[in-house]
Amino acid sequence: QVQLVESGGGLVQAGGSLRLSCVVSGRIFKIENAAWYRQAPGKQRELVALITSYATTNYGDSVKGRFTISRDDTKNTVFLQMNSLKPEDTAVYYCNVDVTPVADYRRRDTYWGQGTQVTVSS
Repeated sequence: QVQLVESGGGLVQAGGSLRLSCVVSGRIFKIENAAWYRQAPGKQRELVALITSYATTNYGDSVKGRFTISRDDTKNTVFLQMNSLKPEDTAVYYCNVDVTPVADYRRRDTYWGQGTQVTVSS
């Protein structure tokens, strides 16, 4: 069974940094696209960053120049490096991956992590 385990969230002062990790385990052939989303209280979930299997990236406007998404395919892990954090970055951050299962190389299955809280104080 495919599982996503997120870690790295916490409390940090404005201007500080955090590094989130998302480890994917289970019977997968590879991670295709991967992304980080976030959801603040009273707001809809929004895309923060996306990375393709070719390592091309896209970012939400509010985090461009501050956040970096990356991947380590040898470890089935996706990262989000967050620098120059602002109070408005406070949210629950969710890892999202599209994976190719071992059982069927033509399928693309989507999974979500459990979420990790990021709180930025002013």
